[in-house]
Amino acid sequence: MFEHLIGNNAFRIESPWYLLFLPILLLAFLIAAGRRRPSLVVPSLKPYRSSKIRGSRVVSPILVPQILECLGVVMLIVALIRPQFGIEETVRRTEGIDIMLALDLSGSMKAYDLPDSASTQRKIVKLMESGKLIPRIDVAREEVKAFIDKRPNDRIGVLGFAASTYTVCPPTLDHDFLKSNLDRLEAGMLPDGTGIAAPIANATNRLKESDAKRRVMVLFTDGENNVDAQIAPLQAARIARMFDVVIHTVGIGSRRAVMLRNDMFGRQRLVNAGVGFDQELIEKIAAETGGLYFAARDADGLRHVMNEIDKLEKTSLEQPTYIDYREMYRPWLLAGAVLVLIAFIAEYTVFLKLP
Repeated sequence: MFEHLIGNNAFRIESPWYLLFLPILLLAFLIAAGRRRPSLVVPSLKPYRSSKIRGSRVVSPILVPQILECLGVVMLIVALIRPQFGIEETVRRTEGIDIMLALDLSGSMKAYDLPDSASTQRKIVKLMESGKLIPRIDVAREEVKAFIDKRPNDRIGVLGFAASTYTVCPPTLDHDFLKSNLDRLEAGMLPDGTGIAAPIANATNRLKESDAKRRVMVLFTDGENNVDAQIAPLQAARIARMFDVVIHTVGIGSRRAVMLRNDMFGRQRLVNAGVGFDQELIEKIAAETGGLYFAARDADGLRHVMNEIDKLEKTSLEQPTYIDYREMYRPWLLAGAVLVLIAFIAEYTVFLKLP
């Protein structure tokens, strides 16, 4: 189980009904502002024309207390509606699975699977030189990396196999370390051959003690089983099923493939890559454990297969949301009370009206 928080700012008004007081307040202010002003009857305005207070004012000084009262009451209404500010936190829980990827490292993984456009030796060489045509092992390595990148919450391990089996990396969440170890894998680095039972047994041994709710193995091979082992591949698959390990199998390559070989003079030439994988066997292995069989004839085919496996093995996701709100009415309440008090004092001192 993995958890992390996603924070967002949140704002809300707890009691919006108090906003109905605003139009009432506005009406009261307009009525007060329209009332007749106190006045004195004088015989002449001549003494006032030379006064320094001559001129029009945008706001009559006599309205200052009323304006202050109005602003103060507005702030009190804002305090009554109780504005609240909080941080919304989403706790994301993902239920990861444990996955072992078993990659064939036999010599045949050096083969190049030819696209339909590569109809002549000249075109094949041109595609190789341009980097558009790469060996099966390089195609598999890049697609496995892309698969790993899509599953950050899963413990993933890798093993390589040929005539023997080599644990590249046990299941781990350190995917950068995992991918750096993948870069070291080369076809032909192990004694040549294709032993399918051993990698199944090895992966099962790695996964059987896992506390994950789902344990998965993906087996990639381009050859037929040709290594005698203490148990047969199907027997190894039955043992995997006993420990609830699901095996997906991927047959890599097509019969339209070539390899580079040195002739007797040390020159490289293209030769037919030979027989492909045992489809019947790897189909039975997948079916025995409740997994699926896939065929990847070329780079595009393997990319599609890895996307399908990624969709099959989705992790569960929960996103409960918590919001911690903080009250913001206190400053508004204080400011409103202060303004009302100032207006009251001003009305009976500085702006005192005489009848």
